Amino acid sequence: MGLMLSNILKEPLLKSINVESCERIDAHRAILEAKPLMKAVCREMYALCAALDQKFLSGEGQRVELGAGVSFIKDFFPNVLVTDIVPASHLDTVLDAQNMTPLKDESVRAFFGIHCFHHFPDPRKFFRELTRTLTPGGGCVLIDPYYGPLARIVYPRLFATEGFDMNQRDWETPGAGAMNDANQALSYVVMFRDREIMKREFPDLEIVHSEQLTNYPRYVLSGGLNFRSLVPAFSQPALKFIEVAMHPARRWLALHHVVVIRKT
Repeated sequence: MGLMLSNILKEPLLKSINVESCERIDAHRAILEAKPLMKAVCREMYALCAALDQKFLSGEGQRVELGAGVSFIKDFFPNVLVTDIVPASHLDTVLDAQNMTPLKDESVRAFFGIHCFHHFPDPRKFFRELTRTLTPGGGCVLIDPYYGPLARIVYPRLFATEGFDMNQRDWETPGAGAMNDANQALSYVVMFRDREIMKREFPDLEIVHSEQLTNYPRYVLSGGLNFRSLVPAFSQPALKFIEVAMHPARRWLALHHVVVIRKT
């Protein structure tokens, strides 16, 4: 039933597009431009990344966005190196987060990753690259699907190409491509359920902050980048008021969380 509903609500621009192709990014950019609510949510995520960088990270070095997709982060922070594993005209370069050989040792102050961690087939390779490329005191700000009660209901029913398995035995998620077969619960599995394993295997990387995001009403009702919008753009002030009122319930209702990892 959930998959049938997601097919009905799916953005028309995406129905004939291979999610692994560069066409997906172009389509997502067109969808984003037509959705003021979703664009406002993205803006807030970029601002949050910048604020957490300033609060928790230190040291000199480059700032890099991973899995950037439709990113317009340069509108606010022009010096960020914007990358993705697939090419697109608005990106600075193609970069695999699990093999960042173009980046020199201890040359990066901050990595930003929005909705990309759960697409990494082998998080251990990513953490090894963080350990190598980050300057001491630098780190990574990750925004990814949350694992609360509402998220456990919503995520398994949203995408035919992605799952939500909090009981995944290992960290590795062998997939058929950059977008297919991802486990949207991967940040929970690796950084919360198996935090002691992460500490033991990667002692130089510590989780210094995590919190639930509260802009989920606008995110859901805007349709995100994959589904039709359910509300008009002028509803934003009312929705922001609702988000403030619902803030105390974020532990149960949030759909995304942010995690800050710092190199000691």
